[in-house]
Parts: sequence; C-alpha cells; structure tokens
Amino acid sequence: MKLAAAVPAAAALPYAASAETMLRMSSWLPPQHVLHKDVMQVWAKEVAEASGGRLRINTLPKPVAAPPGTFDAVADGIVEVAFNVHGYTPGRFLLTNVAEFPGVGDSAEAASVAYQRVFDKHMAQHGEHGDLKVLAVFANGPGHIFNSKRPIAKVEELQDLRIRVGGGMVNEIANQLGVSAVLKPASESYELMSAGIVDGLFFPVEPIITFKLDKLVRYGTIVPGGLYNTSWAVVMNKAAFDKLAPEDQEAIEKVSGEHLARMAGKAQDKNDKHALELVHAAGIEMITADEAFMAQIAERNMPLQEAWLKKVAERGVDGAQLLKAWGEELAAASNG
Repeated sequence: MKLAAAVPAAAALPYAASAETMLRMSSWLPPQHVLHKDVMQVWAKEVAEASGGRLRINTLPKPVAAPPGTFDAVADGIVEVAFNVHGYTPGRFLLTNVAEFPGVGDSAEAASVAYQRVFDKHMAQHGEHGDLKVLAVFANGPGHIFNSKRPIAKVEELQDLRIRVGGGMVNEIANQLGVSAVLKPASESYELMSAGIVDGLFFPVEPIITFKLDKLVRYGTIVPGGLYNTSWAVVMNKAAFDKLAPEDQEAIEKVSGEHLARMAGKAQDKNDKHALELVHAAGIEMITADEAFMAQIAERNMPLQEAWLKKVAERGVDGAQLLKAWGEELAAASNG
C-alpha cells in the first residue's frame, strides 16, 4: 500500500528536461514475441534517441498485472507505459471494434496504418481511453482457425468446439459461428490447449509458433482477409506524460502514432509469413477457406455490424460514418 501511494505523489513532481527520466513499461508477452522484441523494444530505443538520451524506457522483468488489468495499471500509475488488447477488458471499449470485424485484409501493416489514421481523425475525441494517453493503436495480422480435432472447411464443422478467443468482436464472431468461446489472454493458450480446456484457437499464424502451439494444433484453416482482427493500444499514464518537458513529449510523439503503428504491422506481417512456413514444417494440416465457407462466415456475422451500429449510436457516434472512414483509410493504406 505504501508503494502504491508513493507513485501518485512522485507523479506530482515535474520532470526536468536536463536529467534522465526513466519510464517503466510492463509487458505480459514472452520476450521472444514479435511485439515485445521487434516493436516495443525498438520503440523504446527510438524514444531514447529522439529525446537525446533524456528519456529511458525500462521494461520490467515481470508484468505488473495480468492482461485484463494492464490498462488500469497504467492509469493508476503503477507503470508509466504498456501495450494491450482492447478486447481483454470486455465492455470497456466499443469504438475500437471498428477494426475487428471479419475481412479487414491480409496485411497487418495496412490495417494498423489505417486504424491509426481513423483513430486520430474520428475516435480519439470520444475519450474511450479515459485518463490514458494513447500513443498508438494498431492491429494484428488476420485471424484464422486452428484446432486439434478436425479440418474446418464449413461452419457446421465448427459446431460445439471449445475455442479460445481474445475478447472484443472475436467473441461475438465465435458465438455467431456456433462455437463455445473461452475468453482468455493469448499468454494462457498453451495451458488451455495442453489441459484440454479448449479444442482450438482463433489466432493469427505467428502466435502458433511463439506460444509453442505447433506441438498441440493439428489443423488450420486460413481465412482470406481474416476471420477477425485484434485491436491494440500503446498507452501512457496521462499525468506522467503531461509532466514531461514539452521537448520530451514531442520526442515521444515523434516516434509514436502512425510511425509506431506501421512498425508494429510490418513486424507482424514478416513474422506471420515466416510462421506459416514453420506451421507447414510442423506437419499441421492447412487448408484455405473456399468461397462457400467465406459466404457462410459473412452471413453469420451480418447481425454483428447492425448491433454495433446501434450501440455506438447510443454513445452519440455515427457508426456508419466511422465504418466508411475505416474502409476508405484501409483501401488507401493497402494501395501504398
């Protein structure tokens, strides 16, 4: 209790631009994960360079909270910086679902750049993140279907399977497809599969390798454009950010936003491509969803968009306009 009380008190003091300021970052991902190793650690170095060495981001050896509590840990000042999945806190975020519907596309880079642009222009002003300073938003690579029971080539073959999902729109998608959704963080996937608690997972390709699931998964179905996508945010304690000298705030923002979103997407695309080769090498039987299966997926998920439009309207947001902007930015990012 004394330590927790000391954090806000210390936060009341202004940071001097001439001295080194250490910002603590929490990560619940394993050190070898692409987002930890090739994105956030690279970004931390960029922050140090952009600030002329005045800022240093120190990744703690252990996460200060489980994934569902990560946003609150930052808001409460337990750490200054973290990155997390919006869907891990069900019901808290709604507008972020715009980037999670089926058919986003096959490029995490394009999706992430588009998402950041839409967030900056149409979402940030609605304040869904409360007292958090949003440094960047980004998306995963497309989500697919993996399981240990049988090949999945049509919706009927998904029925009654227990599938781990990460929350957000994918939870609703799973329900529409007739699976028993188990909402758990990615970090618990191996335990869930090895213990037989779930039969499979909705995941991009890369986590199958990172979380050593290639030892447990036997079948995979690639869904062109993605069965779903996952929305992430890199956030900072707002009070901590506001106390930084203007030149240090500028240094952080210079290497965040679209720059960080693009870096996250590009790294994931590279790793998904390599992971697909490793998945095949591991002997996992892979197929691609055909047009009939894709039509089933689209039909089952049509009500989700209608329900989302009603929910965002209750918050005073024009969901149709937001979807339109998302589609336009996604097309622009995909074309260069």
